[in-house]
Amino acid sequence: MPQLLGVQVAQARRVKINGRSMLTAIHKQSVAGPVSVLPLGLGGDDQADLSIHGGLDKAVYAYPSEHYPFWLKARADAGVSAIDDALPWGSVGENLSLRGLLEQEVWVGDLLQFPHCALRVTQPREPCGKFNAAMGFAGASRAMAQAGCCGFYLAVDEPGDLSAGDSFQLLPGPRRLGIPEMFIAKLAKHLR
Repeated sequence: MPQLLGVQVAQARRVKINGRSMLTAIHKQSVAGPVSVLPLGLGGDDQADLSIHGGLDKAVYAYPSEHYPFWLKARADAGVSAIDDALPWGSVGENLSLRGLLEQEVWVGDLLQFPHCALRVTQPREPCGKFNAAMGFAGASRAMAQAGCCGFYLAVDEPGDLSAGDSFQLLPGPRRLGIPEMFIAKLAKHLR
């Protein structure tokens, strides 16, 4: 059964990215104990740019923990120093670090049924420039696009709460559009 390994939130703050001061909430930190799940996201979590992240259809961002070894290798290959090598849950900017559920197994409309809430899969995450800064190397967004390890956004169908360690069930939706296919289509649209 799939499991929730970590729950992460962040407040929006200004950071220097490529010499510019930018508002971001990509630097998520783990939360111990139950976290409220509300229609627009997790209690205590911000989204800095609502044109890209957040809203009802992108309230919560989930990411497969199985991709973390990929990012450790990509960072090492890019020359990120060993002192910066640790990647705790939330390093990809995700609210939920999942085990046992990859993008290839998820379709738009599927439901993640947790003990105390339900979240519906809506779309893949698209990589952005802030992601490069969070991962510590300029090619991180491109690496995400090429590998397809994007994670996915969730809408809140049933508010409640979540805790690290919760198990959940994947309840199939209409199964018309998979996350990998939608991710490829979104990337193709941006490359035109």
